[in-house]
Amino acid sequence: MAEALKRLVTATAAAAAVVALASGAASALDKVRVGKAVPTSFAFSTLEVGVDARIWESVGLELEISAFRGDAQLQQGMAAGSTDFGLGSGPGMGYRSKGVPAIAVASLADRPQNMALLVAKDSKIKTVADLKGKRVGVTTAGSLTDWLVRELSRQQGWGSEGIEAIPMGQMRARLAAMATGELAGTVQTTANGYELEEQGEAKVLMVFGDLVKDFHTHIIFARDELVAKQPSLVERFLMGWFKTVAYMKANKDFTVKSVAKTMQLSEGVIAKTYAAEMQMMSDDGRFNPAAIEVIRHSLKELGIMDTVPDAKSMYIERFIPVKF
Repeated sequence: MAEALKRLVTATAAAAAVVALASGAASALDKVRVGKAVPTSFAFSTLEVGVDARIWESVGLELEISAFRGDAQLQQGMAAGSTDFGLGSGPGMGYRSKGVPAIAVASLADRPQNMALLVAKDSKIKTVADLKGKRVGVTTAGSLTDWLVRELSRQQGWGSEGIEAIPMGQMRARLAAMATGELAGTVQTTANGYELEEQGEAKVLMVFGDLVKDFHTHIIFARDELVAKQPSLVERFLMGWFKTVAYMKANKDFTVKSVAKTMQLSEGVIAKTYAAEMQMMSDDGRFNPAAIEVIRHSLKELGIMDTVPDAKSMYIERFIPVKF
C-alpha cells in the first residue's frame, strides 16, 4: 500500500506540473488587437486560418480580431488606439498623411484579383463601357473599393468621376440599392460575387485584377507606438502572418474549410477562388516600388489627397522581407 501511495503522489505531482506548465504557456501569450477593413475577405481570413492551425500560438500571440466597415473606420480605430494592427488597402496608406499614427509595415497582397464589379442579374449593363455616368456602390470614401471605381473610370478616359462612387457601407445595403435601381453596380470580393451568381442575385461584370497590374491591394499597418516601443511584437506578428500564408499555400483543403467558415460562404465558392487569391498573396511582405508609385500618384489624381505624398512617408521596410 505504501508503494501504491507513493506512485499516486508521484503521478499527482507530475500532473500538477503539466497543468502548471500549460497554464504558464497560456499566460505567456501576448494579446494583440487586429482590425480588418471589411469583415468578408479571403486575404484577411488568414488571421482565422492561423488561429485554426495554431500558428499564432507558435509565435506567442493571441489575437483579438475585429472588423470594420471600410478603410476609413479601420484607420479611425488605429488613431483611437483601439487597434494595434490593421489589415487595409493600398490606398489606405494615404491616411498617414492625414494624421493617423500608423504606418504600412508589409505588403499583404498585390494586384486585385480578389475584387469584382457586380451588376444585377437582369441588368442592361453588359460591358464596362455601359457604366459611364452610372452610380456604383462602395464601402467608404477613400477605401479600396472607392479607389477601384475611380481608377476604372480614369482608365476608360472619363476622368476620376466618370463613374460615380457611392459610399454605402455593408454589402447588403448596396445589393438592396442595386435591386431598386438606385445603383448600377457594386464592388465586392470575387468570392462574394461568385456566391451571389450561384444564388441568382447578381453577376460578375469584371475582375479588377485584369485592369490594375502594379498595385498593393492589401497592406498590413501597425501603430507608430508599437513600432517605436515594441518592435519585437511587430516582428512576431509578421512572422505569424507569413507562416500562415505559407501554410495556406501548402494546405488547400484546410484553408478552404477555414476561410469558408469565416466568410460564411460555401466551400465550393472558396475553392473556386483559392488559386487566384493565393497567387496575389505576398510571401514575405516586400513592397513593389512600381506599385507604390501607382498608389501615391493616384491618391491625388483621384481626389483622395490634395498632393502626391512622399513615398517614404507611406511605409517602412524595417521588418521586411520576413524570413523563417
